[in-house]
Amino acid sequence: MSVARVTEIKSSSTKSFDDAIKAGVSRAHKTLKNVKSAWIENQEVLLDDNGQISEYRVHMKVTFVLED
Repeated sequence: MSVARVTEIKSSSTKSFDDAIKAGVSRAHKTLKNVKSAWIENQEVLLDDNGQISEYRVHMKVTFVLED
């Protein structure tokens, strides 16, 4: 039997949502062992003074299996 844990991560990118997701998963993988999945709970963008997108942000939940 295995036991899993879920942790929340916020990640951002100036390029795209996809890049923000990849950065968040990559960072989680550096710290957490046995990362198995991630799902995106929320997405948001920040706008500059001209109304253009300046930053993409994702709020994700990452699941990892605890070691015995």
